[in-house]
Amino acid sequence: MGHVERAARFVADPERTRWHDEALWHVRTRRDAAARLVPDWEDLREQAAAIKRHALGRLPELWQAFETNASRAGTIVHWARDAREHNEIVYRLLQERGIRRVVKSKSMLTEECGLNPHLGKRGIEIVDTDLGERIVQLRREAPSHIVMPAIHLRRREIGELFEREMGGPKGIDDPEALTALARRDLRARFLAAEAGLTGVNFAVAETGGFVVVTNEGNADLGTALPDLHIASVGLEKILPKQGDLAPFLRLLARSATGQAMTAYTSHFRGPRPPSPAAPPDRPGSDGRRDPELHIVIVDNGRSRLLGTPAFREALACIRCGACLNTCPVYRRSGGHSYEATIPGPIGSVLETARDSRTHAELPFACSLCGSCSEVCPVRIPLHRQLLAFRESISSDDPHRRLRRWGLDLLGRVMLRPAHYERLGRWGRAFARRLPGTWLEGLLGPWTRHRSLPTLPSRSFRELHRERVKARAAREDGR
Repeated sequence: MGHVERAARFVADPERTRWHDEALWHVRTRRDAAARLVPDWEDLREQAAAIKRHALGRLPELWQAFETNASRAGTIVHWARDAREHNEIVYRLLQERGIRRVVKSKSMLTEECGLNPHLGKRGIEIVDTDLGERIVQLRREAPSHIVMPAIHLRRREIGELFEREMGGPKGIDDPEALTALARRDLRARFLAAEAGLTGVNFAVAETGGFVVVTNEGNADLGTALPDLHIASVGLEKILPKQGDLAPFLRLLARSATGQAMTAYTSHFRGPRPPSPAAPPDRPGSDGRRDPELHIVIVDNGRSRLLGTPAFREALACIRCGACLNTCPVYRRSGGHSYEATIPGPIGSVLETARDSRTHAELPFACSLCGSCSEVCPVRIPLHRQLLAFRESISSDDPHRRLRRWGLDLLGRVMLRPAHYERLGRWGRAFARRLPGTWLEGLLGPWTRHRSLPTLPSRSFRELHRERVKARAAREDGR
């Protein structure tokens, strides 16, 4: 099943499609309003784009500097070539310490690597603590948005889920009541956790530290209570200096949700100091160790993308989700129609770059309107990259080669007015003799949601010639 079929399942529920579209467009308008309140907004975008592109050109030395400075601060640095190595490193760290209960803040990289099922199969309970992530985890489905993972669900559906999984009251759909129920459930899991996992929004080579931004504070609580903190970061998340953070922190929240700033911006540099001995009744208090901080730096195809000039700028992405919120295709087809860790325009580039055979359809799930490039805070030319992917995929696909041959033939005909007019006359004469349902069937997906106009008996050219002749005759008659 491809993107078209999965999107068709989503739009089969017109009510869901409508409010999904409206909700995301509301976030887009909030982003625009927030941007207008910043006088130097475009300068910030230029500055952030320049920093990112500079960093992408110096990745090896920046990560070497990061490792040196992080190690000096007490952080233990690991390197993973792919998702398998990342998952094995995390599992080994947990296994060696006998850890069986883990809490995790939102991390698209761990979703990309499939960490949750990897640990689950090995007897380790891993709980997503971001509310949206927790909802989709309980539903055993992937996030549909990188910032709002459960945006595709109605409150009633979440209420039914919490009733089933958390013992909530029947018919609950009030947002505050749902949040309170989730908070009560998660609080017990935070207290029982033996390790905390987080993603990384920005790593800083100059200090060996990193930044995690959240709106719920779950990353802070999940790393403050356990003695083990493991952070996973993609190669592209490095910045040269601490001062480089400022434009990104001003752009990120405004681009993502229209907020001036995320509620929590947490800086980590080395393990936290040892805490006083835990009360004996605290779960996991036996055999406490000194706090540890491990960071796993993951490639998983990023260096290959870095070596492709046409697409390397996609690595500048800061995962704000602005391109998803504005994309007319994503808003009306839902995130799950992409069947990718990261949906929408940026996901169509990243996922296709990682596996062009599996995700060959995604570059075509785009109207090429350019809205994604217009709102991107780091000015990634997403619509141009998707167009470039279309060209490369079409040259390898025999079906698309056949379509290309047909379009080339049509182009040759249209360059010759006499041939074009003759073909149009024959085509109209043939089509007008067919029953309307036959013609709509021949045109397939184009007529699934559209009605064909009535075919005229004469072309515009013929009508125009007749009117010119009639006007000339009137003028001669004077």
